Amino acid sequence: MVNISKFTARLKQVMEFHQLSASMFADKVGVQRSSISHILSGRNKPSLDFILKVTSEFSDVDMYWLLNGKGSFPKNSETKAATAPTFFNETPTETVGKKIQRIVVFYSDGTFDEYQK
Repeated sequence: MVNISKFTARLKQVMEFHQLSASMFADKVGVQRSSISHILSGRNKPSLDFILKVTSEFSDVDMYWLLNGKGSFPKNSETKAATAPTFFNETPTETVGKKIQRIVVFYSDGTFDEYQK
């Protein structure tokens, strides 16, 4: 389970690192400004869609770190590249013209791993 107050602190850390106000962060991520306000105040919990938007927009934010505080911020791109599965480079014949950008694996204990090329 995600500790909302700690999640909010990590989200603020990302905003400070990138020197963004809450409204600028909302615009950059592509969500309503009120959504950020409600998450930062603890009124609302972040949705999976919100988490994916943040980690897609900010490549230095590790999803596992953002949710659970495990790992580091900004994430080490060398470590992530070394652990990326090889199937990002494989192209099955039925998916010609399509490339895998991201794979998210969800585990029964509520955790997940994200792999990006």
